[in-house]
Amino acid sequence: MIESNADLQPLNTLAVAARAAHFARVENLEQLREALQFARDRKLPILPLGGGSNIVFTGDYPGLVIHLDMRGLELQKIDGATQVTAAGGENWHRLVMHTVERDLGGLENLALIPGRIGAAPIQNIGAYGVELRDTFCDLQAVHIPTGELHEFSADDCRFGYRDSVFKGPARDQYIITRVRLRLPDDWRARLEYPALKQYLDEHHEGAGELTPVEIARAVIAVRNSKLPNPQEIPNAGSFFKNPVVDAEIYERLKRAHPDLVAFAVGERWKLAAGWLIDRAGWRGRRRDGVGVHDRQALVLVNPGRCAGDRVTGLAREITEDIRNKFGVELEPEPRYYP
Repeated sequence: MIESNADLQPLNTLAVAARAAHFARVENLEQLREALQFARDRKLPILPLGGGSNIVFTGDYPGLVIHLDMRGLELQKIDGATQVTAAGGENWHRLVMHTVERDLGGLENLALIPGRIGAAPIQNIGAYGVELRDTFCDLQAVHIPTGELHEFSADDCRFGYRDSVFKGPARDQYIITRVRLRLPDDWRARLEYPALKQYLDEHHEGAGELTPVEIARAVIAVRNSKLPNPQEIPNAGSFFKNPVVDAEIYERLKRAHPDLVAFAVGERWKLAAGWLIDRAGWRGRRRDGVGVHDRQALVLVNPGRCAGDRVTGLAREITEDIRNKFGVELEPEPRYYP
């Protein structure tokens, strides 16, 4: 059923006030195709919406918002691994906990990342030294212009740092309906990320023998210590990508700032965007109902539940300041609509 003039504020974690000209909640492939046909018949733009955690509404949406609520989760033992098949509308964190509580390793470092399964490959979500592509097998997606179902292998997805083909050549062309992952039986813990390693050193002995669920709980504790709960303080999680720069830029910044936080990525360096924003003096600053979180400078918050243009305006000011002070370009993680 298609609704008109639907309220989108409860459906985005920044709690930005916005409305959709048309809205459809879909639970299966047939309903999805019907919604797409409705939009095609009326030549409406289409916005797929899952958990609403990686989006900023800068105004009302003039087309059809499709809220993906497809459910289904299956675990199957195959060739020394467990294959996980999940529908696009399943909650990502619930999937992680479903696997680690069964002593299946591979997703524990990705605990508590907001959003739904269908959005995970678009962003190639990652945290604490692990990315989705590390366990990814394939996915199914509906082609928006035709309604046809297509399959994508890992190679087809062209995963990069917070990137995939769905943010490039296939942008706005597909709605992901199913994702399949592979969790190997010979799983090995990934504990090298500094914040996670520090927490485990302080709270556990014999970290090398930790189970997947214990690591997931540690990740949850670390994230909760740094990131605000969107239900308490509206936010979209990490607002900026960590910029990756050439060695020359890294060395220049390191000379000027010996405590610079950065990680080697091949011959390049990934800078901690939160460190840059904090050093520039933005952490904890608020005005006009929006601001920067006081514990994690990477998170923009919207406690006033203000319009999206205030959030994007603050992001623009921060980006310009970081460019002027460090010569580094920040890129927002959330996508702006319309």
